[in-house]
Parts: sequence; C-alpha cells; structure tokens
Amino acid sequence: MSPFRRSQHWDDVFGRKAENEVSWFEVLPSRSLELIRQTGVARSASIIDIGGGLSRLADSLVEAGYTDVTVLDISANAVGHLLARQKPGAPVHGIVSDVTEWQPDRRYAVWHDRAVLHFLIEEDDRLAYRSKLLAALAPQGHVIIATFAPTGPERCSGLPVRRYGREELLAWLGGEFALLDSVEFDHATPGGSIQRFHVGRFQRR
Repeated sequence: MSPFRRSQHWDDVFGRKAENEVSWFEVLPSRSLELIRQTGVARSASIIDIGGGLSRLADSLVEAGYTDVTVLDISANAVGHLLARQKPGAPVHGIVSDVTEWQPDRRYAVWHDRAVLHFLIEEDDRLAYRSKLLAALAPQGHVIIATFAPTGPERCSGLPVRRYGREELLAWLGGEFALLDSVEFDHATPGGSIQRFHVGRFQRR
C-alpha cells in the first residue's frame, strides 16, 4: 500500500470511529507508561510516539511530568483532535506524516511505537521505517516497539499485518540495539476480543 493510500485509509478510520471504538483503545496506557519510566530518562527528555493517533499516552506523559512529547501519525484527522484536546501550553507537538517518508529534524531520547510497525509488510517500507528510526534516535536512545505476537491476529482494521516475536524483532533491528526487555501480553479490545501482542524495549548501543 502506498503512503497516500495509507493516509486515506487511516483518515477514514479516525473519521468514522470514536476514540473508544478503535480496537487498540486503552483508557490508561499503563504498560507504555511503565516501559517509558523504566528507561530512566529525565522528565525533560524528548519522547516521540509513532502512530500515536488518539492514544492517551501523550496526555498521560504530560500528567506524569514529561515536558517534551511529540506524536507522529499519518492521519491529520487524528493529530488535529489530539492537539485540540490538550490544555493550553501543554508540551505536546504533533507531526502529520507517514513514518516511512518522514524527515526527522531532531533526535529523540525515546521512540515509542505501540502498533505501527506490524502494518508495514513490504520490505521497502520496513527498511524505510528502520532508517527513520536510526535518523531520529539519539545515541544510547531507547526504543519501545509493540506489535502483534506470532499467535496474534493476521489482520487489523481491514489490513494485513506482519507479526513479530522477540527473536524476529531483535533480528530486524540488528546489532545496533541491545534488548532490555521482552514480553507477550493480551489486549482486550472495546469489542471484547483478545489480541496477543509482543513488546520489546531496546537501547541503542
């Protein structure tokens, strides 16, 4: 799927569904918050949430005292709504871009992705994602990536996905990264389905 078609697809999803109607909705993104806390970065450290959409992670990070939060999403619809719900002066920045085409203009201490990578099934897209990760991540920066686990769904939101376990994700990231944590978990969707995820936490060498 081309970046243009991906943009159309996700703008349509966010245009049709309320925040709590998408399958990945969480009232409180407690797992992501804890993984970010475990990195040990300062509250002033730069954090980017890839494909954050309408996730409440940015809001929760601000409430926890983090002061440099960026959300990148392919959907202008999602980014617009996310920024509109922030309090005046909130340290949340929005970027509307397909991550595979994004041109980072700064570096981040933490790269968080809860469910974007698994939608990139073409090798060119996976390589482009990795190149943007390397360009945007600070030396010794932290990476948190969650995808569907090997026993998780094969499709989501009408699209095929590529599933990853610990070894698959580590091999894809390559030797530039050290694995710090890896766990599989179940996510209950608003519709009552159970989705098996894997999340890995890495640090750039």
